[in-house]
Amino acid sequence: MDGGQSDANTSSATSIPTASSSYEDPNRCPICLEAIKQEAYLDRCFHTFCYCCIASWTRYVSRQHSRSVSSIKCPLCKRENSSIIYGLSGNSFQRHYVNEALGSSFLTRAHKVRWQCYDIEPGVMDHKFDPLSFWKSRRYLQENRFLQAWLRREIQTLLQEEDVEIIMYHVLGLIESFFKRQPKGHHLQPPEEKRGEFKKLVSDAARSFLSTRTDRFVDELELFLASGLTLDAYDKVCMEHLHVPASLVPSGGSAEDINVQDLRDPRLCFPHVDMD
Repeated sequence: MDGGQSDANTSSATSIPTASSSYEDPNRCPICLEAIKQEAYLDRCFHTFCYCCIASWTRYVSRQHSRSVSSIKCPLCKRENSSIIYGLSGNSFQRHYVNEALGSSFLTRAHKVRWQCYDIEPGVMDHKFDPLSFWKSRRYLQENRFLQAWLRREIQTLLQEEDVEIIMYHVLGLIESFFKRQPKGHHLQPPEEKRGEFKKLVSDAARSFLSTRTDRFVDELELFLASGLTLDAYDKVCMEHLHVPASLVPSGGSAEDINVQDLRDPRLCFPHVDMD
């Protein structure tokens, strides 16, 4: 009786999934679900992730607090960890502490130009591209080959993070899915309603990442789509509305041609959001 009961308890216990066994393939990152790239460990629980994935997770969790945090919970086992170990090579390794800021050297002149666009009064560029006509003429049915690059750069600018692929593909997938289903069941929907539905969809998807910048991001996204321009051509139009002297922009130049010292660093302008 006791033996049977013990066996039953043992069987029951072994069938309960744990944090360590919940992810069966040790060669895949539990965050991006892809093969692990640049292997990294949390220093106490030793769960393994892609370095970029766990670093992005760390930054995201840290942003939820108004004060600097010295540890984060592992997304798998919830144990507190104070650093990420990566770059293992023989007897050496690198360590990134949770309260240690990651560098932002990836920011280009184009990123800084884009940040200044968020200082422009909302709506001042509507007359240039007329977003509503984009919906009335159903130009959204045409593929925009530059959307992915625009989204990546825009999200990098707002988050001040280089690796935004997960967020970018999440938003891009929703946008493409929305546009693909329009001809079949929504072609008679009034353009104003279609526009509102689109903006709400993107806002809901991006708000947990972009916080107070979400609504403006969606407006900028719509302007870019309505423009139908390449990144460089769109940047040039935007620069006409910035406080950047025309002499700084070479003839036929783009945002990358501007002297970086003549632009304010976006890292100095990011709003503080109290998430507590």
